[in-house]
Order: sequence, then structure tokens, then C-alpha cells
Amino acid sequence: TENKRLRIAIKQQHHLLTQPHDEESNKNKVEEKEKKKSPVNTYHGTPEDCISSFRTSPMLDKLQLTPNTTENQQQPELLESCQNCVNQAIQVVSAIHSGKLDQRIQCQHATNSDLKNAVNSMANQLQNITQRVLKTVHEIAIEGKLGIQTDIDDTMEGSWREFILHLNRMARNHSEQVRDIADVSTAIARGDLSKTMTVPAKGETLVLKNTFNTMVNHLNLFASEVTRVAHEVGTEGKLGVEAKVAGIDGIWKELTDNVNTMATNLTNQVRDIAHVSKAVACGDLTKKVKVEVKGEMLDLKNTINTMVDQLSIFAGEVTRVSLEVGVDGLLGGQAVVKDVGGTWKDLTNHVNMMSEKIGGQVRDIAAVAKAVAEGDLTKKVTCDAQGEVLDLINTMNTMVDQLNNFSAEVTRVSLEVGVEGKLGGQAVVKDVGGTWKDLTDNVNLMAANLTTQVRSIAEVTTAVAKGDLSKKIDVETRGEIFDLKNTVNSMVDQLNVFASEVSRVAREVGTEGKLGGQAVVPNVDGTWMDLTDNVNQMAANLTSQVRSIAEVTKAVALGDLSKKIEVESGGEILELKNIVNDMVDQLRVFASEVTRVSKEVGTEGKLGGQAVVQDVAGTWHELTDN
Repeated sequence: TENKRLRIAIKQQHHLLTQPHDEESNKNKVEEKEKKKSPVNTYHGTPEDCISSFRTSPMLDKLQLTPNTTENQQQPELLESCQNCVNQAIQVVSAIHSGKLDQRIQCQHATNSDLKNAVNSMANQLQNITQRVLKTVHEIAIEGKLGIQTDIDDTMEGSWREFILHLNRMARNHSEQVRDIADVSTAIARGDLSKTMTVPAKGETLVLKNTFNTMVNHLNLFASEVTRVAHEVGTEGKLGVEAKVAGIDGIWKELTDNVNTMATNLTNQVRDIAHVSKAVACGDLTKKVKVEVKGEMLDLKNTINTMVDQLSIFAGEVTRVSLEVGVDGLLGGQAVVKDVGGTWKDLTNHVNMMSEKIGGQVRDIAAVAKAVAEGDLTKKVTCDAQGEVLDLINTMNTMVDQLNNFSAEVTRVSLEVGVEGKLGGQAVVKDVGGTWKDLTDNVNLMAANLTTQVRSIAEVTTAVAKGDLSKKIDVETRGEIFDLKNTVNSMVDQLNVFASEVSRVAREVGTEGKLGGQAVVPNVDGTWMDLTDNVNQMAANLTSQVRSIAEVTKAVALGDLSKKIEVESGGEILELKNIVNDMVDQLRVFASEVTRVSKEVGTEGKLGGQAVVQDVAGTWHELTDN
């Protein structure tokens, strides 16, 4: 009974396969023509649509066995058949049902050729289609080849052809979608976030497309924020900036948080380093970098802190040397900074070299100044120097030369007039101005006046000495010299009485330069006594004035500028007194200013100091400018 049912089913299947409906054939031909006319890249739906259309295809109806029920079962007329052929047909169908497409009917029974050919043809077609489909699936799914299409030949008709067309459409849509994903993924891998998936899709593929495009948008936003933060922090130097990416979660949120953490840490580190660097720039060496860091930032932190330590040591040593040299006056101090190299070592060496040079220069200048103060004008500053110190040395040496010339000329005139009795001598000091020129002129004026006066007195006294009492002193004089003139002229008449005394006093004072001499005329009274007293008073006044002037000039020569001429005087002697006192004042101011500038430059290390000596001109002005 079972064999009968199988035979009936095979015959029914054979009838369905070998007798196609005319309407369906015509329909398939029309669809095939339309498909050939349409472009290859025309969208025909998703692979899911192809599967759905295949599931609704009439091919499945054709391949389904007719159920064995009494309601729809028709009993065809039994034909003569070969039992072997039927058995083989059953085996082939069973094999096809089991997925084995290599079985065929081998029976050569002539009456069953239709059944044999139909079953074998079906098996061949199934095997051919299966091989092609498997090849396509293998290349797409295993080898990853896109754009693969299953070949269709003329033997494929009906549902088989429709199945292959739908399969190719599914493969084409799959290729387009995968290639679109690959293009966008490649662009992302290359850093191009401007592309998104644009291929049409439905179902889960549409969900994948939207998810992928959302991911690209998130990447765009994330990259934009990271770029902004990197640009503001790294290029514009804006610290405290953070990335803001809304609507993200998971790894994107972690990446954003990590970028913000990095920016925050970098901000804290850079601000701490900047705070310390600013403090160092402002001279505050008490601050150090304390922020927690690692890696190269830790190396930078340690380097800056080490730099601050070395700067502190260096500053301490430089301050110590400066105080010793500039305040305490201890020359030759040396800065000692251990474990330094490069620029710090060079700076330390330069400071020590500066201290050593300043010490040598100041000591040399001090030795010359001390020699000048002691009246020794033979020494000069000979140390090597440059810049303002060289100017000071040249000024000091020029001052010594001018003091030498001035001293030599004054000494010469003084010797000629006061010791040798040579009148008319003049001091010649070249290239001088200011107080030095005034002093020279005053000395020359004093010498000239004294020469004229003494010569006039000498002429009268000579005449008197020769017994000629007709001559009198007629030279212009003032003050005590004028009194002397009058006294001499008045006493000419009575010169015989005290000629010897006057001659003696005049010779002692005017010729021999002996001060303090007194005329002794016994037994005189009245005018003669007064005259004698006046002569003695004149000698005493002149002695006081000359000795006072000599005492002050000697003090100046010895470097003591604290003394002035205080003796009462008038006339030219008063002018001489005022001139000498003014000279002492200007010398004191000049010496004070030179000492102050020398101390500031040489001792305290303050360059740029200027000597201020008011109301001076000539050599004193040039000395001050130098």
C-alpha cells in the first residue's frame, strides 16, 4: 500500500513537472523580458524581501507533496511500470529529500523513460542550481567577495529562474550595503568623518545603517570637541577647557571623560609650573612645583624645582659677595655654588671674575687716592679696566696730572717769590679750567700784585737806602697794603729815625719771607710811636693772614679739606681769603662727589652714578663730567 502511494505521488509530481501551465509560462516570459530591460543596479528590495518573495513563490507549492487524504486524493489509472524503476525513483526522491543530489535512476526500462527522465532531469537541475547557489554563497560568505552573481542559463525556467533572480538581487543588495559600510568605515579609518551610509535599506539593515550613521555623528562630535580642546590648550594656550559631547554613553563617554581628565591634569600642572616660573621671574625663590605628576612631566617638575634650588643658592652667594664687597668693604669675596654646570657655572665664574676685577681696580684707585691725600702725586692707576671704570681711572689719572702741574707751578712761584725773591713769576698750568684755573689765576694775581707792591716799596726803600727821601710809593693798593703805603710815605720824612728798623722789618718780611718780625724804635712817641706800632701791627696782621693762608693751603695739600681761613682781613686779602675758602669748599664738594661715585661704583657695585658739583666750570667741570 505504501509503495502504491509513492508511485501515485511520483506520477502526480511527474505530471506537474512535465505539464507546465500555459498562463504561468507566458507570465514568466513577460517578467524575464522586463528584467532584462531594467538596469542592473535597480533597487529591488532587501535580501529579506527576496527571501520573503521566495517563500511565497509557487515553486514551493509545486515541490510539495500532495497530502494523502481521502478528500483531495484522486486515484489515477495505474500504468504498467518497472518495479526496479519505481524503486530507484523512490531512492532518488528520498536522496533529494535528504539533500543528496548525486542519485539518478539507472533503469533502462523503456516504458518508464518519461519517469526516469523527469526524475533525473529534476535531480540534475537541483544539483546544478544547488552547486551554483553554494558557489555564490561560498564566495560571498566564506571568501568575502562582493558583487557575485549566480549564473542563469536557458534551462532554468519558472520558479528556478525566479529563485536565482531573487538570490542575485539579495546578493547585489548585500554587496551594495556592505560596500557602503566599507566605504564609510575606510573613510573613518582615514580620519574622514564626512561620509555616512546612503544606500537604501530596510528592516535590521536599516537599523544597522542608522546605528552606523549615529556612530559617525558621535565620532564627528567627539573629534570636533577633542580638536577644539587640543587647539585651545595646545595652540591658543587656553587652560581649563573641557570637551562637551551630549547624548553619549559607554566608551564615548569614557573617552570624553579621559580627554577632560587629561586637560584638567595638564591645566593644573601647567598652572603650577607657571606660578613657580612667575615667582622666579619676580625674584621669589621660595615656591616650588607641588602638583602630582608622572612621566616626563615629573622630570620637568624635578628639573624646575632643581633650578629653583640652584637659583636660591646662586642668589644667596651673589648676595653674600655683594654685601661683602659693597657694604662691608671686604674685597676679593668669591661665590661658591656647588654641583652646577653650564650657564649657572658660567654665571658663578663671571660673578667671581667681576668681584676679583672690582677688588683689584678699587684697591689700585684707593692706593692712588691715598697717595694723593698724603701729597704723593707720583702714582697713577694702572689696572686694566673698561667702560665707566676706565673713565674713572682716566679721570683719576688726569686729576693727578693736573694736581701735579698745579702743585709744581704754585711751588715754583712760591719759591721764586717767597724764597728766591724773584718777583713777576707766574704759574703756568695748561689745559685747566674751573677752580683749577681760578686758583692759578688767583695765585698769579697775588704774585703780580705782590710784585708790583713790593717793587714799589723796594724802589722807595731803595731810594731811602740811597739817601733819597724824595720818592714815595705811588702804586695802587688797598687795605693793609694801602696803610703800609701811607705809612711808608709818611715815615719817609722820619725814615732816618727808624730807617734801619723799617729796612730790617721790610727785608725780613718782603725779602726774606720771615713773618712775625717787629720794629723796635726806642725813645719814640706820638706819631713815630704810632707809626712804629702800625708797622708792627701791619707785620703782625700780614703774619696772621699769610700764616692762616699757609695753614689752610697746607691742609689742602695734605688732603684735609675741613679747615678755612678765619683770620680777619679786608680788601684783596679778603678776596684772597674768600677765594681760598671757596676753593676749599669746591674741593670738598668735588672730593665728596668723587668719593661717593667711587664708593657706589667700586664698593657697592652701583653703576650709573653721577658726580654733582654745582657752580663749577673749566677743569673742575671737565673733571666732574669725566
